[in-house]
Amino acid sequence: MTDPKIMTTAAGIPISDDQNSITVGPRGPVLIEDFQLIEKNAHFNRERIPERVVHAKGAGAFGYLKVTHDVTRYTSAKLFSQVGKTTEALARFSTVAGERGAADTDRDPRGFALKFYTEDGNYDLVGNNTPVFFIRDGLKFADFIHTQKRDPQTNCKNPNAIWDFWSLSPESLHQVTTLFSDRGIPQSHRHMHGFGSHTYSWINAAGERFWIKYHFITQQGIKNFTKEEGGRIAGEDPDHSTRDLFDSIKRGEFPAWSLKVQVMPEAEAATYRMNPFDVTKVWPHADYPLQDVGELVLNRNPQNYFADIEQSAFEPSSIVPGIGFSPDKMLQARLFAYPDAHRYRLGPNYQLIPVNMPHAAVAQNYERDGAMRVDDNGGPSVNYGPNSRGGPVDATSLKTASYGTELSGIAQRWNHRDDPDYYSQPGALFRLQKPDEKERLIGNIVAHMGPVDRNIQERQIVHFYKADPAYGEGVAKGLGISSAEIIAAAAGS
Repeated sequence: MTDPKIMTTAAGIPISDDQNSITVGPRGPVLIEDFQLIEKNAHFNRERIPERVVHAKGAGAFGYLKVTHDVTRYTSAKLFSQVGKTTEALARFSTVAGERGAADTDRDPRGFALKFYTEDGNYDLVGNNTPVFFIRDGLKFADFIHTQKRDPQTNCKNPNAIWDFWSLSPESLHQVTTLFSDRGIPQSHRHMHGFGSHTYSWINAAGERFWIKYHFITQQGIKNFTKEEGGRIAGEDPDHSTRDLFDSIKRGEFPAWSLKVQVMPEAEAATYRMNPFDVTKVWPHADYPLQDVGELVLNRNPQNYFADIEQSAFEPSSIVPGIGFSPDKMLQARLFAYPDAHRYRLGPNYQLIPVNMPHAAVAQNYERDGAMRVDDNGGPSVNYGPNSRGGPVDATSLKTASYGTELSGIAQRWNHRDDPDYYSQPGALFRLQKPDEKERLIGNIVAHMGPVDRNIQERQIVHFYKADPAYGEGVAKGLGISSAEIIAAAAGS
């Protein structure tokens, strides 16, 4: 039998008694010289870092991405360089609006964030379990999230605020229809698809650009809870999905997703019948069918949740050569918002936390100092560039002319609602559903809109009606509003 480990302070000082404070006699007051008492309580007071403003409740695991099909004609990114190539990956799944203590079965979109540890550095793909989003301009993101959080006076969720915003933001209808459908409450993180949601670009070795959309198709099949099932499980086991992911991997039942992409040649974007960079819309598969790329497998649980998952930081600005951005307004805003959130939550050196460090590459730059810089801080190496002292230099081989994007037009606050087609895709999504699915969709909406003010109900129902009359009439009937009122309101809007 080996000798037990000796407990020490954080400074390595052996602790003789961790059960009793230093007091004046057995009943006397505690002395401030009991540094162990002070250290334990001071550290405990600081154990909780600020939770994420959104995506606070989450679970994650490690695994790999394996390339199964040749896509080198579209991208020169090394993680896709050859069939059979495997790249270590980290995945984090989350609800969006709820706090860390929220139930896993809340009706809410699910975050689907991935970090690939490539030899060219970390590539982050920050998406959701839906291919669209509620808004198309990042200027409105804070307003939208405020409606999903707690009311500033009551500190309770406020359906009036939620539906007031949605009814005044008709571009949200596609995502609203998805959210209140059967897919609004996935049975687990394993039983849902994942999407990059935004349009990204791939650049091949010849410098040609292609616009692409990512799809991760669950190999476990889609499974969802009804509103009633979700409510029951929230009371019985609010950590249901978190536990399910961990236990399935522990059993050796490794969840997997098939990675597919839609590919649009760069030139086609200018003449496509809709804005291909609008995150409130999907690209019809008939126009751009799914093409196979690879397989994502999760096969390793975190050893410590805080170190591996809570401190993980994903940002769409983290890309690698062969992959680029697009003019998507929401994506452009997220390029700043995500790393800035990490700097607030984790500190300016968040990328030096082991889970966020590159695994197959070495970070070399002139960033120094700052809170929680716990490595050698670059040691004696030069901390400025350019220099003649052997410091890192630009990767000039990556300066390919076609990586740039030609821009034109007047710089001003263009009205993103000049595209009035809010209804064709939500209407098509409604009509795709079976009668029982439509019934549950309408029932879920009616239940959520029940407490909402009448004028907001009527304004929102007009949007449902314009997407499909049966959609609007169904919600109106459930809320006790006559079809004649809705038809009159729709005609006047």
